[in-house]
Order: sequence, then C-alpha cells, then structure tokens
Amino acid sequence: MKKTTNAPAPMRIYCDLFGHNYEMTKKVTLHVKEYTCKCCKRQLTTNGNGKLTELTPKFQEINSILEEIYTRRMIRLKNKTLSSSIY
Repeated sequence: MKKTTNAPAPMRIYCDLFGHNYEMTKKVTLHVKEYTCKCCKRQLTTNGNGKLTELTPKFQEINSILEEIYTRRMIRLKNKTLSSSIY
C-alpha cells in the first residue's frame, strides 16, 4: 500500500505558502479520481459527496473495489452494444 511520505522541509513550506499542486494520478470512475501533490506527495481522493479527502487505506480499498465494478460494467455494456448492433 502507498503511504504518505514526509516531504523535505522546503517542499512543505512551498505547499504551506502557495497551496498544493495536485495532479490526477488515477481515474477510478467518471466521478471518482485520485490526486497527488507534485511537491509534497500528499494523496487525496473524492468522497461520496464529491469533496476531496485524505487517501487512507480504507479509501484505497473502496476505490479499488469500485474500479473493478466499474470496469466490469463498462465491458458488459460494450459487449451488449456490439451484440445488439448485429441484429
């Protein structure tokens, strides 16, 4: 599992002064994404309300299960549209 690492002091100071510089690292579903700060490596994810929360092991597990369900559903829908277009 990924753990939040302690960033060097200059990077923490930069984030404290100017704010975090988040980059999307993983797209779980259309609405749920994971973000990481480029400077201090802080990890966040979107919760059920759409707000950013700390990426804890609990949220990592939720996101991985959600991603599996989402990919299976997309594959099933893709196969369904292909089979219905034949008729």
